Amino acid sequence: MDRPVVACVLAGGTGSRLYPASRSDRPKQFLALDGEESLLARTMDRTAFADERYVLTRASLADDIHEHAPEAGVLIEPDGKDTGPALVYAAWRLRERFDEEPVLVCLPSDHHVADDGAFAARLERAAAIAVKTDGLVTLGVEPTRPATGYGYIVPARSDLGGDGAYAPVDRFTEKPDRETAARLVDAGAYWNAGVFAWTPSALLREARESPLAPLVSALEDGDPDGGFDAVESVSVDYAILERATDAVVTPLSIAWDDLGTWDAVGRAVAAADADDAGNDPVVGGVLSIDATNNVVAAPDSHVSLLAVDDLIVAAFDDRILVAPRDAAQRVRDVVARLRERDAF
Repeated sequence: MDRPVVACVLAGGTGSRLYPASRSDRPKQFLALDGEESLLARTMDRTAFADERYVLTRASLADDIHEHAPEAGVLIEPDGKDTGPALVYAAWRLRERFDEEPVLVCLPSDHHVADDGAFAARLERAAAIAVKTDGLVTLGVEPTRPATGYGYIVPARSDLGGDGAYAPVDRFTEKPDRETAARLVDAGAYWNAGVFAWTPSALLREARESPLAPLVSALEDGDPDGGFDAVESVSVDYAILERATDAVVTPLSIAWDDLGTWDAVGRAVAAADADDAGNDPVVGGVLSIDATNNVVAAPDSHVSLLAVDDLIVAAFDDRILVAPRDAAQRVRDVVARLRERDAF
């Protein structure tokens, strides 16, 4: 690579679907859910190949970032308005910090990856593709099931077996129902992992033709706060990638999961070390009698399960959550109700 590679890790969210482990003062990226290190620390380990690394976060979390990622620089976004404004802001700021324009590898801080070395190699490959194409590169995960909790990327062609292979994106599909997800998997679509590579100029070029154009103009005028005020909360996928003419996808052919729900955390733990009783304990002691496929997270409690299946049981501090495992996405509804009562 003839230019610097910079890793930009997004770590400004709360992770409301992992309540009660994740709270406003204890977001999920600081939790150790699939190992001994926090999710953020593990993500930083995977980006060690980069010439420089930055964490993009909100002001209230900046001090804690240094504890989990002491080797990284910290970028503080003016406001939390989803990944679209955040990544445009990061591209602008990081371009200013280098004499030669870098290539950015942008990724969330809350994913489970089975093979860190292979993941890092594919990030480096994506950076090289971004330089070669001068486009926006998204990494697509090969699906293992017709998941309804992920978006999908449909490539313009299906022959993407080689390590350096990539193809134009035909279309993006947001979280589908199960029947549509099954058709997408059969058609060779990929899960949208939210992992990207691009140069700052390439992203800003596309952002100028998107709903985020007011933010780009404000950044050019030296008014990032005003730019954030001028745009709505929106994902980078919806605001930019779905409209871009130069987006390409390259396969991320490793075991991966987005640790955004208790169901996903259970899958990650089960893949590493399944419990003899058929449950997926995360933390804490569990007694299980005629109970299977439950996810238990209770670091300071002992949980006994009797004749129940497919449950989430999470107990942290003075909070307890019990829910069907297939309702994992709806935990955010609980958080929304608690926020209405100022009890989150």
